Amino acid sequence: MTSSDAEIRLLNDARAWAAQDPDPVTSTSLLELIRQVENGVPAARQELADSFRGTLQFGTAGLRAALGPGPNRMNRVVVRRAAAGLADFLLSAVGESSPGTRPRAVVGYDARHNSDIFAEETAAIFTAAGIETFLMPAALPTPLLAFAVRALECDGGVMVTASHNPPQDNGYKVYLGRHAVPENGNGAQIVTPYDAAIAARINAVGPLDSITLAPSGWTVLDGTLAADYERSTAALAMPGEFPARDLGIVLTPLHGVGGGTALAVLNAAGFKDITLVAEQAEPDPDFPTVSFPNPEEPGALDLALESAERLGADIVIANDPDADRAAVAAKDPDTGAWRMLRGDEVGALLGAHVAARIAAGRATDDGGTEEGSQGVFANSIVSSRLLARIATAAGYAHQETLTGFKWISRVPGLVYGYEEALGYCVAPDLVRDKDGISAALLIAELAAAAKADGKTVFDTLDELYLQHGLHASDQLSIRVADLGLLDAMMNRLRVSPPETFGSSAVEVYTDLAEGSDQLPPTDGLLYVTRDLTRVIIRPSGTEPKLKCYLEVIQHVGSAAELPAARQAVRAALDDVLRDVSEALGL
Repeated sequence: MTSSDAEIRLLNDARAWAAQDPDPVTSTSLLELIRQVENGVPAARQELADSFRGTLQFGTAGLRAALGPGPNRMNRVVVRRAAAGLADFLLSAVGESSPGTRPRAVVGYDARHNSDIFAEETAAIFTAAGIETFLMPAALPTPLLAFAVRALECDGGVMVTASHNPPQDNGYKVYLGRHAVPENGNGAQIVTPYDAAIAARINAVGPLDSITLAPSGWTVLDGTLAADYERSTAALAMPGEFPARDLGIVLTPLHGVGGGTALAVLNAAGFKDITLVAEQAEPDPDFPTVSFPNPEEPGALDLALESAERLGADIVIANDPDADRAAVAAKDPDTGAWRMLRGDEVGALLGAHVAARIAAGRATDDGGTEEGSQGVFANSIVSSRLLARIATAAGYAHQETLTGFKWISRVPGLVYGYEEALGYCVAPDLVRDKDGISAALLIAELAAAAKADGKTVFDTLDELYLQHGLHASDQLSIRVADLGLLDAMMNRLRVSPPETFGSSAVEVYTDLAEGSDQLPPTDGLLYVTRDLTRVIIRPSGTEPKLKCYLEVIQHVGSAAELPAARQAVRAALDDVLRDVSEALGL
């Protein structure tokens, strides 16, 4: 096919799409794009080609892409097809496991552009297919949708969100429950092979005009479910065992949907000295005060840190836009400057606090167990090994999983789980997923307890390091324009595996693609050296990036040794970073 033939076919495909598009906004923008291509505008040709470069693939993360017309974008056509395919899957799965039972599903959405439209059309398609369907009453946090799947005994759940992606994106996250999945996955995000089964149903959907949308018939939930979530989450607090509430908190939802819910939960648990960052308090799909609405990104917490310094606050807590993740910042006593804690630092603090809560002798409603009974602490393989040592010292089992809460949440007997990307599950019986709001509550509880003892969260971290060793981590992310470069870099490492990192010989080399009794296969490489330095290199599952995770461990005999130990591990991490870059040919 010549370039001219290819362009004619592209334009014909685009015109056909515009003709069937039920959204006048995307249809009009597509017609304008076609006009620009016909007038020879190169940028328009590139944009149109990318919009029609295949079909947006449905995977374990559901769907996520930029909004716009075409099969490779998020729009009403793509969402209708996804909803129809998912409805067909739910009817089949429930019919096989529980014949005669009417499937049930709940649909939630955040405040991004078109989220409410995508959610309502999903509810209409589910209803037309014969599924009993509940629709959230407003833009609400992702953890509330995950809570609803279990609370309403649903077989499926859809959350329309792109989490912390840029403003131009949206997404479609799927949960399964009740009759559609075994109990360990009830209320969790989908994993393989469910993704492939749902994708096959989506691919089998006929023409767009064959998809029926019911004009009514679904139930729009009232405020009761959100109130139940807030009450249940606030009840996780243990004022008898951890009574301190004297804590100045600056809270920001980063223009997302978590502000009201997080504030209500913290207030109900007794935390009253809370200041919302006014400029970021209300949902805004354009995220005007941040260049990237991800608390991990430089600058995202600047307004919150400025407020904290001005007010003399004790701690900053930030949720990402859909409130399933939590970030923490505090003033580092070593430098006198505010800094955000790494996900591994918060993960360790919460792990130790959860263990302390259970040791206090109370049966909790947060997925914990009676004192002395079995339970499992879990984190992703790329997260710090410190949690394993904390769990062992407290008498609990520990399990590593693949990256993602779809895996962590499925660990049998889970008491607490986290991943270094600011995701924490402190209440698996309530929300079988990461939850930035329940995490915020326990972060406040542990910070207030430290303050009552005349300490900071950094002092608490130091106590963990003295007991278990100073664990220091860092990351290297390499963004690429061509996904083929990721394969090339991974192949380079497989063909010529590094022999040392930071002058320490590699003693363990594991190709994670081969899988094991503990972990399903995944594209990644793991190295552990003689001095226990660990390096994991893997392609990102959601972005065109190669991600490298580094961790070094150093024994510390006393508090007086900590300053020198910090310098030593930083120097060690820098050496490993250089070696990783060299191994990748950078």
